[in-house]
Amino acid sequence: MLTLYGDRRSGNCYKVELLLHLLERHHHYIEVDILAGDTRTPEFLTRNVNGKIPLLELHRGETLSESNAILHYLADGSDYLPEDPFLRAKVLQWQFFEQYSHEPFIATARFINRYLGLPEERRTEYEAKQEGGNRALRVMEHHLKDHDWLAADQFTIADISLYAYTHVADEGGFALEDYPAVRAWLGRVAAQPKHFDIPRD
Repeated sequence: MLTLYGDRRSGNCYKVELLLHLLERHHHYIEVDILAGDTRTPEFLTRNVNGKIPLLELHRGETLSESNAILHYLADGSDYLPEDPFLRAKVLQWQFFEQYSHEPFIATARFINRYLGLPEERRTEYEAKQEGGNRALRVMEHHLKDHDWLAADQFTIADISLYAYTHVADEGGFALEDYPAVRAWLGRVAAQPKHFDIPRD
């Protein structure tokens, strides 16, 4: 059986768990508290020397880290990853966008606010993330005005990757009501069978 090590508040961990549910893949979930240092223990570091989650452990004992790499592994051969080489590259294009232009702003602002409670010593950093996050949302808004999905004419792991932190972007101070096409896309993702959201409590 697959084992997923993760934090259910984390968008990166959520991506993997959501795809596992969509694929109806049986798995064991182990909750990891990053703030308590669970990813820095000797036991965890034997599984991932980088000390990060999500981490997927295969039934053979092999492990795979980095959320989007895990998505590609799990989605291979399914409708969530196109067979066409160009469309696969478009999936990767949006996933690189998510990692380099979206997550560093939206996910970091959310982490400072939700995980840390917006401490005064990080308020300047939090406020500095707003411009980059809104720039990423504008890129998505521009594309989604004319497309139902990000990388193809169907729901793919590109949508899962960007949905993860976008649907909770308000927790990082981002006003999603300013992006009607993004909100419509969020609704299409939420309408997928077996969908669930990151817990808010």
